[in-house]
Amino acid sequence: MRTRLSALLVVPLALAAGLTACGGESDTGADGGAPASCETADLPLKQDGKLTIGTDSPAYEPWFSENDPSNGKGFESAVAYAVADRLGFAKDDVVWVKQAFNTSYTPGEKKFDFDINQISITPERANVVDLSQGYYTASQAVVTMEKDAAKATSLADLKDLKLGAQTATTSLTAIREDVQPSTDPLVFDTSDQAKQALLNGQVDALVFDLPTAFYITAAEIEGSTITGQFESSSMPEEFGLLTEKDSGLAPCLDEALTALEKDGTLAELEQEWLSDVVSVPVLK
Repeated sequence: MRTRLSALLVVPLALAAGLTACGGESDTGADGGAPASCETADLPLKQDGKLTIGTDSPAYEPWFSENDPSNGKGFESAVAYAVADRLGFAKDDVVWVKQAFNTSYTPGEKKFDFDINQISITPERANVVDLSQGYYTASQAVVTMEKDAAKATSLADLKDLKLGAQTATTSLTAIREDVQPSTDPLVFDTSDQAKQALLNGQVDALVFDLPTAFYITAAEIEGSTITGQFESSSMPEEFGLLTEKDSGLAPCLDEALTALEKDGTLAELEQEWLSDVVSVPVLK
């Protein structure tokens, strides 16, 4: 059973149960509170009868496959459809929309019911959006070119390296708070820019969540390698489903994820799509 941050970040399940007792007689309240129940007909949705899910484009492996979130392949695509099924939606009733990662957690109205895109649960984000309990906990991973791997075999080694990460990610926070390098890390708008910087020698190493690092080293940057993984001491990186603030959907997402965890579905999907992550040494 994974440690959950939802008690701090979203409506606790025990309280949610009291607010969303199944079989209630009214839909979502005018104040944007929880729905009368988590029955499909009572859910607060952007489109009647459809579940609209957002994610970034391109959608990278191993979270998605073939840049097609709708095919059900890849860990997050599979999780999204498992949640949809728990909420009572057939696969044909799921609608995918593109949503840039950097704008998914900004304040304001959303075009999706929930977004799934390796969105880390943080108190700052929870101030302006609602986040479900976690569906996956990821370590941070250090990616270098193979010729430079010996330079990055411990957290102490990393302090004197030129590091980089994508903006607004927990990986960037982990560099600043856990590694505390002697020079400021380079910050990139996209992971593609970060990868190109590694190839160009602008950075010695990049930090990504571990599953993404596996895909990058296996399929995207020839001659790259993962030198190790580490967990952030300031806050473990746990991914949650993101919804519009006070949409009322988060308690129902928690209910679905709790069921998927209890029946072993999340563990099975993690094993199917992310099984390689256990083999990387821990940096100390």
